[in-house]
Amino acid sequence: MRDDDGRKLDHKMLESLRITAVQHVREGAHPEDVAKTLGLHRKTVYGWLARYRKGGTEALRAKPLPGRPPKLSEQQLRRLYSLIVDGDPRRQQFEVALWTKQVVRALIRREFDVALSIASVGRMFSKLGLTPRPPLSRAGDHDPEALARWKREELPDVRVAAQVVGGTLYFCDDIALCPHGGGDGPDVHMIWAATTKGGFWFALYEGAMTPAAFIDFCRRLQHDSRRPAYVVVHGGAAQRATETERFVASAEGQLRLFFLPGRAGVSGSGPSATPPAPSGRPAPAGSRTIPGQRRPA
Repeated sequence: MRDDDGRKLDHKMLESLRITAVQHVREGAHPEDVAKTLGLHRKTVYGWLARYRKGGTEALRAKPLPGRPPKLSEQQLRRLYSLIVDGDPRRQQFEVALWTKQVVRALIRREFDVALSIASVGRMFSKLGLTPRPPLSRAGDHDPEALARWKREELPDVRVAAQVVGGTLYFCDDIALCPHGGGDGPDVHMIWAATTKGGFWFALYEGAMTPAAFIDFCRRLQHDSRRPAYVVVHGGAAQRATETERFVASAEGQLRLFFLPGRAGVSGSGPSATPPAPSGRPAPAGSRTIPGQRRPA
């Protein structure tokens, strides 16, 4: 039995309790007996009776809870979006080349004098449309059986290869965004890379997805990673372009791309890596050959 004022109950349950208590009193029960039966303080029941006498049953109903006021105004959100679309965080005096939740949180604090938690920044990303798909979630673009087989048989080898060289395994994708707030603003693409441990890096580019944009993103990812980057990609035109192949080759093993298998509309899109690992580097002991990598003779 409770002996409290009911504030621990949710609003709908508390509304029902108020109406029930007043109804019992109207039917002849003593307010203190009602309070004892319901496990409430007698002052709570007397207060409900006073509200009923003043405003009737409607005065006993739960009032809608006001939502928290937004931390940033719509004008500030547009300003923030324009700063991110502007490109490289280094233009905003940050040392990193790609945006993260932590960097955006610091930018908000500096530009608007508003302190947000990482969780709040994540919710704000959703409001701005900056919400990526989970890694390997775009299954509709790939043959489901081939993708499942790749995840089961090939992905573990890619993980091992990245670990052997002290690298990081990323899953990379891109999505087209509508300009924040609608309107006739330029088309924007978000390219992002994520790890299975929750790391998330991204950049925004105006216009269509191009090899130049993808190469720029890879260059910036290398800058922030400072270790070999093993990147799983979906194998779109920009990722398979000749310019991209040349750039990856010039990285001398510090950047490797792994294409997911069975991409719809791409001929010969089986699992492969670009470029092959540098010759003379042995495959990890006990592992299978990584797609696109030859075992040394």
